[in-house]
Amino acid sequence: MGRFINPFTDYGFKKIFGQEISKDLLIDFLNDLLKGERVITDLTFLNNEQLPEWEDARALIYDIHCTTDTGEKIIVEMQNKSQAYFRERALFYLSHAVTRQGQRGDWMFDIKAVYGVFFMNFLLKDNVKLRTDIILADRETGQLFSDKMRPIFIALPVFDKEEEKCENDFERWIYVLKNMETLKRMPFKARKAVFEKLEEIADVSSLNEEENELYWRSVNAYRTHLSVLEASRLEGREEGREEGRAEGREEGSIEKCFSIARNLKQLGTSADLISKATGLTPEEIAGL
Repeated sequence: MGRFINPFTDYGFKKIFGQEISKDLLIDFLNDLLKGERVITDLTFLNNEQLPEWEDARALIYDIHCTTDTGEKIIVEMQNKSQAYFRERALFYLSHAVTRQGQRGDWMFDIKAVYGVFFMNFLLKDNVKLRTDIILADRETGQLFSDKMRPIFIALPVFDKEEEKCENDFERWIYVLKNMETLKRMPFKARKAVFEKLEEIADVSSLNEEENELYWRSVNAYRTHLSVLEASRLEGREEGREEGRAEGREEGSIEKCFSIARNLKQLGTSADLISKATGLTPEEIAGL
C-alpha cells in the first residue's frame, strides 16, 4: 500500500481538490495553471446539482464545480477513459455553465468567464502536448475575440519528466499528481509550502476508519475500471489477429483463383469456362 492516496480515484481527487479544508490546494494549482492571466484569491464550491449530470460520467469522470471570488465558473475534471467525442463533450459541458447564467428581465448578457480544466488519463487523437489551451480568437490575426469560455486539456500520459527536471510550479503539480501513489515522500516542500499541506491531506495514514473505507471502495472501482480496459484491449488485439487471419485467407483464396485462371488461359480454355471455374469476371480474365 502506498503512503499517499491515488488522485485518479473519485475519493482521492475530491479529497485533494474538492473540500473546503483543502481548497487552498486547488487555488494554488489554478493560479499556477493560469499564471500571467489572472489571480484567484478564493473559491466557493458548488453542488454538482447546479450543473447537468450525465450517466457516462459516473465512475469514469470525477468533477468539481466552483466559482471564484470574482464570479468566474470553474469546472475541474478527471477523466479516466477515452471518449470518441470528448472535445465536443467538454464544450457542451462548459456551454451549460454559460447559459445557466441567464437572467429574466433586462439582463444585458454580462456573463462571467467559464473555465474547464480537464485532466485526461489518455491522449486525444492527434494530440502530443501536455497542455492544450483553447481560446475564441480571430482566425486570421489570432486576436482574442472573447475570454468567456476557456477549455484547458491536460494529457497526463505525455508528461514523463523526473522530479529534478520540473521547470515550474505547474509541472511540479503534474509530477506530484501523476506519481503520488508511488511516492515515499512529498517533493518540493522546501520550494513551496502548499506541497507540505498536500502531504498532510493525501497521507493515507491520516484517514479515519470511515474515510479509509470510502477511499478503498474508490480504489477498487478504479482498479476494476483499469482491468476492464485491459481486457478490452486484449480482446481487441485478438479480434484484430483473427481479422488478419481471415483477410489473409481471403487474399490467398483470391490469388489462387487468379493462378488457376492463368493456367487455364495458357491451355487455351475459353474465358466463359474460366469464369465459371474461378468466379473471375471476363474483364479480369482478359487482363491476365
